Amino acid sequence: FSRMVAGAWEVIKIAPFASMFSFMVGITLGLPAGYYGGRLDTLLSFLANLILAFPVILLFYLLVTPEIVQTGIPVYMAAVLFLFPIVFLLLLWNSRYHTQPSRRNVYVGITLVIGLWLYLGIAWDADPLGLVSFPPNLLVVFVAVVFVNSPTVFRIVRGLTMDIKTRDYVAAAQTRGERPWYIMLWEILPNARGPLLVDFCLRIGYTTILLGTLGFFGLGLSPESPDWGSTINDGRKLLTMYLHPALPPAFALLSLVLGLNLLADGLREESLRD
Repeated sequence: FSRMVAGAWEVIKIAPFASMFSFMVGITLGLPAGYYGGRLDTLLSFLANLILAFPVILLFYLLVTPEIVQTGIPVYMAAVLFLFPIVFLLLLWNSRYHTQPSRRNVYVGITLVIGLWLYLGIAWDADPLGLVSFPPNLLVVFVAVVFVNSPTVFRIVRGLTMDIKTRDYVAAAQTRGERPWYIMLWEILPNARGPLLVDFCLRIGYTTILLGTLGFFGLGLSPESPDWGSTINDGRKLLTMYLHPALPPAFALLSLVLGLNLLADGLREESLRD
């Protein structure tokens, strides 16, 4: 039971935050692709479809194998993907407070200082203060989750943007002379929150299943990690004699994913009422 509780922390550290990063990547790329269209949309859609052409489990498996990790590819992927939250926040502040330069500069400065500090510590393990550090195995799994989920989020955001940009309130904002990123982030994105919240909940559950699958096969996190997949695998070897080692983490995984699916259903019904 204690190992199951400790394994819950492993899920909390990866699934929600990796899903959040995936959404920042997907939103940052999906909004301009759907809003502008043209060659930008063609290029980004091609790259997303190229990644989605691989089976998700296979792609996830390849990214966390020791041979790939030794090449340093996950570190370079982290260096690129972890820039997107900083870019997203900078675009958010700049578009919202464009007419208030002093306030905008404060938010942009804070974002740059804190964001780059966390970026150096997490992506490159080069925090000058020595306060931020990411275990290598955890970083590999985190990056793999973000990379696998981002193309799907991109396609959802792109489709919603292409639908919403034809609405009257978007045309009114364009008539007022609002800048494109203001329209995308403060007119289109808030009106796409219903489907995005539903997908966010489902994606956390889906990521939890992926992490459990990797742990069950001994990939991703370190062997001594108490994640639910590893615990289920260890308990599986004792099923002929004892049931209790494998059942608690299995029920925990089942309960979390089921609860997230029910939450997503509730959010979907609520968004349909709106």
